[in-house]
Amino acid sequence: MKSDMAKQGIGRSPHRALLKGIGYTDDEIRRPLIGIANSVNTIIPGHVNLNQISEAVKAGIYMAGGTPVEFGTIGVCDGIAMGHEGMKYSLGSRELIADSIEIVATAHALDAMVMIPNCDKIVPGMLMAAARLDLPTVVISGGPMLAGRHPENPKDKVDLISVFESVGKVRRGVMSEEELCDIENAACPTCGSCSGMFTANSMNCLTEAIGLGLPGNGTIPAVMSARLRLAKQAGMQVVALHNEGIIPSRILTHQAFENALCVDMALGCSTNTVLHIAALAHERGMPLDLNRINAISNRIPHLCSLSPGGAHHIEDLNNAGGIAGVMKILAEAGLIDTDCLTVTGNRVRDNLESARVIDPEVIRPVDRAYHSYGGLAVLFGNLAPNGCVVKQSAVADQMMQHEGPARVFNSEEEASEAIMAGKINKGDVVVIRYEGPMGGPGMREMLAPTSAIAGMGLDGNVALITDGRFSGGTRGAAIGHISPEAMQKGPLAIVEEGDPVAIDIPGKTITLKLGNPEIEKRFAGWQAPAPKITRGYMARYAKQVTSADKGAVLKG
Repeated sequence: MKSDMAKQGIGRSPHRALLKGIGYTDDEIRRPLIGIANSVNTIIPGHVNLNQISEAVKAGIYMAGGTPVEFGTIGVCDGIAMGHEGMKYSLGSRELIADSIEIVATAHALDAMVMIPNCDKIVPGMLMAAARLDLPTVVISGGPMLAGRHPENPKDKVDLISVFESVGKVRRGVMSEEELCDIENAACPTCGSCSGMFTANSMNCLTEAIGLGLPGNGTIPAVMSARLRLAKQAGMQVVALHNEGIIPSRILTHQAFENALCVDMALGCSTNTVLHIAALAHERGMPLDLNRINAISNRIPHLCSLSPGGAHHIEDLNNAGGIAGVMKILAEAGLIDTDCLTVTGNRVRDNLESARVIDPEVIRPVDRAYHSYGGLAVLFGNLAPNGCVVKQSAVADQMMQHEGPARVFNSEEEASEAIMAGKINKGDVVVIRYEGPMGGPGMREMLAPTSAIAGMGLDGNVALITDGRFSGGTRGAAIGHISPEAMQKGPLAIVEEGDPVAIDIPGKTITLKLGNPEIEKRFAGWQAPAPKITRGYMARYAKQVTSADKGAVLKG
């Protein structure tokens, strides 16, 4: 065991004494030491229940003959951080989470790991740590929130995005503040990660699809006892993985990444998955070519229409057959590799033997897909030489191809103010720049302006492009991750008010309709603005972070 270097032999008597000071017995110390990285806190609704998950994991570890060793890590709620300076710190937390887990696991010579995340950056941060440490690892999330019920029409569901979009309706004068308050009170009825196919649930589902989470990890609701049973299974299974020598590098193969991207396209996941899968691939030394995403999207149909692009929620997906049901459909069509190893200790094909689709409206068959193409698309052009990303499954048909005048803003706040003030017109292309990984810094999510556009009734007529990123709750022609970003002298930096911008999602292009001489003339007079944060972690982050097309990982 790796832990023997810290606990075996006469020279390690002081180490054992310290462990006994905690209360561990000689028998417990002799067993494999299984680390539990628990991101519990009382500020994120998806994390308030994680101590329950952890206790179940500990029980499973003990039942299987291991000794659980728990430690904590940080987390940021993107919803609470949204729309203000706090969002600058969200993406950067991913690297801190990965680094902190690496430090604790390595410093204490742990034998294996159970990761307990649930939301946004916490899931990919833990996945990155798993790949980096390459210890036997099982990821068990806290589970999704149940959807709320509309206060006026209980048959209709509401979620966090309903609240964001209702703010725009109040500003537009079509909803009262009292109605907004009623929706606010109904939207988040339980603990858990927000109930649609937003970033947290996207990443939890893809954790299952890539093989690092047990079947059910992505969809079993937080409040269900099945989630606690799954946590116990995770604890037992990590000991089995340790005994069998199954480590993440055996699971995170090229084929496994391909499977995850295939499931991503079938589900219509958040655009943030591109950022996080690229970062995870970087940890495995397998750079992600963004052209690969288009190739996969062109062959994988969109099978599930989940909020914000559709009416269904994660609880519906769970009841319909879960991620295993989606993968079963793809496997039967020959669209995924079923030979990949997973944390069950079995191959994908074995895991899918008992899988079935119970509701073919929530998980549609290939011949009745919502779209013949996948949920995401990567666009290239003179505005984004290194690419940009759009959730095409949530774009209105009439906005799949669009040309309009640029409305240029140098921050999210400037854009949101203009949208709420009614200064954006049908046909406009809202440009938000200097919000990238370096320029933001931290590549803020733009849920406030995109929700405002929807709330103002403009989501079928206005596009928004940015070097920042979008919440998984965003819908409409919202195109993010424009690379290179403006702060790194990307073409977005020289766009001026009224410039014609052409977007062709089926054609995978985004174009600033100016001649090269004019573009070169503008660049000759361009200077980067001063950094927005000059001290602390995010100042250091801005100096070290790479571009979005590289996953916004840190250099070196």
